[in-house]
Amino acid sequence: MKEARVAIVGATGLVGQEFIKVLEQRNFPAASIRLLASERSSGKRLFVNHQEVEVEETTPDSFKETDIALFSAGAEISHHFSPIAAQAGAVVVDNSSAFRMEPRVPLVVPEVNPEDIKWHKGIIANPNCSTIQMVVALYPLHKVNPIKRIIVDTYQAVSGTGSAAVDELTTQARQVLDGQNTTPHVYPHQIAFNTLPEIDVFLDNGYTKEEWKMVEETKKIMHADNIAISATCVRVPVFIGHSEAVTVEFSRPMLPDEAQRILAQAPGVKVLDDTAISLYPQPWSAAGTDEVFVGRIRKDSSHPNGLVMWIVADNLRKGAALNTVQIAEEVIKRGWLHPGG
Repeated sequence: MKEARVAIVGATGLVGQEFIKVLEQRNFPAASIRLLASERSSGKRLFVNHQEVEVEETTPDSFKETDIALFSAGAEISHHFSPIAAQAGAVVVDNSSAFRMEPRVPLVVPEVNPEDIKWHKGIIANPNCSTIQMVVALYPLHKVNPIKRIIVDTYQAVSGTGSAAVDELTTQARQVLDGQNTTPHVYPHQIAFNTLPEIDVFLDNGYTKEEWKMVEETKKIMHADNIAISATCVRVPVFIGHSEAVTVEFSRPMLPDEAQRILAQAPGVKVLDDTAISLYPQPWSAAGTDEVFVGRIRKDSSHPNGLVMWIVADNLRKGAALNTVQIAEEVIKRGWLHPGG
């Protein structure tokens, strides 16, 4: 595989640091890796391949002699710097929401729609973390038995909000256990020992932006505008690992055994499903892993063509950094560094 000069934007954040780990663990063919962040983070030093690398401030000149730029610094930074990086000749793989629903920007999960990468114009979008793990699990079933409807309820870890939210959960948990009052800063209410059915802002239709992302992104990734989707997204007091209860209506009946067989052979999926020994996916054990775990596959008692399942994945890895790096790997492997392949 050809070597590429890589820049990481947002290198000091949770996902940025995960980018570094994933690149190392997958032996990504990087000729060089530059670490970029905000002005306040410049000068920090992080280890990359056992060597200290200084973090630089992101500027318009940061992307000269860069082949691939991995972005995870928020939508505002992506909106500003991604077009600059693409104009400088880099392929941007952006982990923010900035370009996901842009018609001219591919929204990619490599296990589902890698061919979409080919029509990039310099920017490729990485989907929302909850969307990624759901489509990785559902697409292999959809290919065999087209999906008509999805109802999904998510249980999302605080690391999806960032390091400040991780710190807030830690602090609040200690305060509650010590009998002290808590004061929320990151979330509108206490997150320790609580659940919040509010992720991102509320829209006029009553859904949150996070819920609506799952609806629109799933249709775009799977090229299936006719699938009916409804989502409820909930923040839970878990550090790493998003969980999802998913009810799927297919075009015709599908037995749980058939779904298990299909998923057991699907790329990026691991089936953990033996209720006799309480074997099912859990965020605690999914943390630090790359697979999308599926279990509790059973018939939907409310519909003859339905199945219900439980899907769990590490939101910082497959939900963010890993999927982004996998896109970059496909770009290099298929020779699609330049727009139009």
